Amino acid sequence: MIRLLTSLLAVLSLVACTRDHIMASDAEVARARYVDPNPASITLLTSFNTRTKAGVHSALLINGSQRVLYDPAGNWAHPAAPERNDLHYGMTPQFLALYADFQGTAPFELLQQTIFVTPEVADQVIRNSIAHGSANKAACTNAIGQILRPVPGFESLPRTLFPKRMSVAFGRLPGVQSRTITSLDGDLRKTIPGLSLAGSGG
Repeated sequence: MIRLLTSLLAVLSLVACTRDHIMASDAEVARARYVDPNPASITLLTSFNTRTKAGVHSALLINGSQRVLYDPAGNWAHPAAPERNDLHYGMTPQFLALYADFQGTAPFELLQQTIFVTPEVADQVIRNSIAHGSANKAACTNAIGQILRPVPGFESLPRTLFPKRMSVAFGRLPGVQSRTITSLDGDLRKTIPGLSLAGSGG
């Protein structure tokens, strides 16, 4: 029995440490490029279970020379927002709304925490996301910490696997603006093609 349990734990450990290596082509990434007119910013997106108040997933929306979404170990996908190792390109307002609906549908809600930065800082975070690549399953928050801590202004963020702890620390950074995003209206959801509803990830 002990031998069987040991084997099962070993298998689960291997599954937990696997990464999804999705690599969109150069042409797909170039075609999807989206430049947002708003000031450069870093936004921590945290999905919470409204029943337990626990954080269940973390992601980063980065608005620099282009707007991208780093969704480590996440399951959101759309063919017009190509992915390279957890980094999604072409994050237009429409796709951001889709992502918010995906992560914020009951019993979940999405907390958006935004801090304005220089374009250089935003692009450094994009480069760090590319360099980090895809995250291990259940290691979304750890990956975000590794990406942000080397960047000036974010050194105080913790080393943690827990989305809620990261959200609390991020909220203490000077100038952070926070709001909770609820899901899209059901009729609006029906008008948007290609919506993937495979789960929140982690």
